[in-house]
Amino acid sequence: MVERGGNALPHPATIFAILSVTIIVCSGIAANTNLEVVHPGTGETIRPVSLLTVEGLHRILVEMVSNFTGFAPLGTVLVSMLGIGVMESSGLIGSALRLLVLSAPKRLLTFVVVLSGILSNTASEIGYVLLVPLGGIIFLGAGRHPIAGLAAAFAGVSGGYSANLLLGTIDPLLAGLSEEAAQIVATGYRVNPAANYFFMVASTFIIAAAGTWVTERIVIPRLGKYHAAKNDQTTDRLSSAEWRGLRFATISACLFGAIILWGTVPIDGFLRNPETGSLLRSPFLSGIVAFIFLGGTLVGIAYGIGAGKFSSDADVMNGMGKMISTLGTYLVLVFFAAQFVAYFNWTNLGLIIAVKGAETLRSSGMGGIPLMLSFVVLSAVINLFMGSASAKWAVMAPVFVPMFMLLGYTPELTQTAYRIGDSSSNIIAPMMSYFALIVAFFEKYDKSSGIGTVVATMLPYTIVFMGCWSLLLVIWMTLGLPVGPGAELFLQ
Repeated sequence: MVERGGNALPHPATIFAILSVTIIVCSGIAANTNLEVVHPGTGETIRPVSLLTVEGLHRILVEMVSNFTGFAPLGTVLVSMLGIGVMESSGLIGSALRLLVLSAPKRLLTFVVVLSGILSNTASEIGYVLLVPLGGIIFLGAGRHPIAGLAAAFAGVSGGYSANLLLGTIDPLLAGLSEEAAQIVATGYRVNPAANYFFMVASTFIIAAAGTWVTERIVIPRLGKYHAAKNDQTTDRLSSAEWRGLRFATISACLFGAIILWGTVPIDGFLRNPETGSLLRSPFLSGIVAFIFLGGTLVGIAYGIGAGKFSSDADVMNGMGKMISTLGTYLVLVFFAAQFVAYFNWTNLGLIIAVKGAETLRSSGMGGIPLMLSFVVLSAVINLFMGSASAKWAVMAPVFVPMFMLLGYTPELTQTAYRIGDSSSNIIAPMMSYFALIVAFFEKYDKSSGIGTVVATMLPYTIVFMGCWSLLLVIWMTLGLPVGPGAELFLQ
C-alpha cells in the first residue's frame, strides 16, 4: 500500500507547484469570508490577503525571482556543497570511511559500521553510494552475512540521518526552512544551523548502540548463514598514497581546528560576539556554513595534494563544479518551494492556520510531551509517501513551526521532533531517493530479494530507533535541556 500510494504521487517539485496554485485560489476564497484571528503577540487582527487580484498578480510576477534567490536554504546548501565537493573529489571521504571501518576490532565491527554511517551524513548522501555496499563487503570479509552489513550501514546512513558529531549540509537547509516559517509569527527570528547540535551528539551514540543491538539480536539471527559466491568482492586496504593524503588532511584539520579554538575559547576570542563575548549569536555560529566550506576545502585540498589526486587548481574547481552539478533537480525543487512559502506568508494563511491550530491544541489539554511525540509519529508517516526531508519540511514547517510557537515551543524543538520521525522511517520508505539502489545492493547477495525484503529487514530498526529517540526526547524535555547552542525548548 505504501509503495503503491507513493508511486502515485507526482514529483516533489510538481507538488509544490500544485500547492502554490492552491494557495492562490484558497486566498481568494478566504478573503471573501469573515475569517480572522488576533495575533497573540501584537493584538493585531489578521485577515486573509487575496492573490486572485491584479495587485496579487503583479506581486507574483515581480517577486518571483527574488523569492527564489532570497530563499534562505538555497545559499547555505550551495556554499556547503562547494567544500564537501572538494573533499569528495579528492577521495578524502572514501578513504576516511574505509579506514574507520577497516581498523575497527572485530567485536566492534557492527557498532563501527553503524557509527560510520551516521558520521557519513556530514558529506550529504555519499554514505548511500559508498558506505552501504562497503558494509556488505566488510561483513563478508569477516565471515558474516553481507546483507547484515548492508542493513547495519543503511540503518546508520539513513535511519541515523539526524544524528551526528559534526554538522552537515542538511542542518543549514532545515534551519533555513524553520527560520522562514518562524518569521510568519516573529519577524526577525533566527534559527541557527547548529540549532539541534546538542541533541544530535547525544543521539549519535544512542542510535549507533541501538543499530548494533538490532543487527546482532534480530537481523543476523533471521538471515542465518551465508554461503559466499566465488565472485564476491573484498575490501581494498588503503594505499601508501592514500595514507599520505590522510596525514596531510589531518595536519590541515588540526591547524584549522586550532584557529577555531583560538577564536572561540578565550572570552575575548575574535569569533565570539564582539558586544557580549558570548558564542550565542556570534560570528562563529552565524557563519557555521562558511566554516563548513572553508574546512572542507582546506582538508580536501591537503588530501588531494598528499594522495596525488590534485595536480592543479583546476582539479579543485572541477570537484566543486561536479558537486554543484548534482543539484540540478534540487534547484528546480527549491524554485517552486520558494514560491509556495512566499505565497503562504503573503496571504496570511500560514499565520491564521497556526493561530487556529494552536487554539485547538490548547483546548485539547494535551501537554508538551504528548504533542511532540504525536508530531514525531506524523512526520514518520508522511515520510513514507514523500521521501525528501527538505521537501517535507518546506511543506510542514510553515504550519507546525508557527503553531507550536504560539503554544510556547521554539522552532528548534519542533525541528528536532520532525527530524526524529523523518529519520526513523527513512529506511522503510520506498519514496526515499536511494531506496532502489539499496534494493539493488540486496539483490547482489540474494537474487530473490526485492522491496519487501528490504522493508522487512529494516523495519526492526525503524521501531527501535523511533522508540529510543522518542524516549530521549521525553528525557530532554523533562530536564529542560537546550537542543543546541542558544536553542532553548520554550519561547521567552
